[in-house]
Amino acid sequence: MKHIFVLMMVMLLIAGCAKAPVTGRSQLILVSPSQEMQLGLSASEQMRQKVKLSGDRAAAARIDRVGRRIASVLGDVGYQWQFFLVEDAQVNAFALPGGHVYFYTGIMKLLASDDEIATVMGHEIAHVLARHGAERMSMQMLNNAGAQVLSSALGIPAEYQGLYNTAYGLASNVGVLLPFSRKHEYEADTIGINLMQLAGYDMNAAVRFWQKMAAQGGNKPPEFLSTHPADASRIENIRRIISNLAAKP
Repeated sequence: MKHIFVLMMVMLLIAGCAKAPVTGRSQLILVSPSQEMQLGLSASEQMRQKVKLSGDRAAAARIDRVGRRIASVLGDVGYQWQFFLVEDAQVNAFALPGGHVYFYTGIMKLLASDDEIATVMGHEIAHVLARHGAERMSMQMLNNAGAQVLSSALGIPAEYQGLYNTAYGLASNVGVLLPFSRKHEYEADTIGINLMQLAGYDMNAAVRFWQKMAAQGGNKPPEFLSTHPADASRIENIRRIISNLAAKP
């Protein structure tokens, strides 16, 4: 327990060494950039072995063109930017540490213009730029260490360890990890819309895109049980970001 406590204190000291771009938020990152990149590129290689890349060359070229235009405003930040279009009906896109960004063909039906593609692309590139993947890994490491420390401090008997793990997992997920994930989504919107503006795209396309996403409907969990903000909250926040950027000289 003593060693775990010391490790947690070291983690918290390291946390003040990283800052998110644009927002300046202090970050807990215990994974080195090289480790993070290697994990991301390895995951991307495995991903491409499991999925089918789209044969729609025109759509794939649009994704690549927008991605490279946004990445160009960053300069050389050390990432290996690549952009892929996957044949899949899911309305989704994601990025892996290291700079590999995947769009699903299902989301393309909602993207009426390069500006709307830039909304999604800027958001995904922002996740990479802000090292959100490494931050999530670090938070999980700290969360796991916290579970051990608290269990030892409370003297949980072995026969109740399973029940304790379940209770701790639920409490930390709803109280810490899910809010943390939603914070990343808001931050990626902020950074992404800044990148859109720098790359010369219409920031208002972000509102149009998320309005279309909201109109998709479907069964969505309440916000406090979701990794993502509620659509209405997200749109309101995006409007605020655009308004603040538009007001700058």
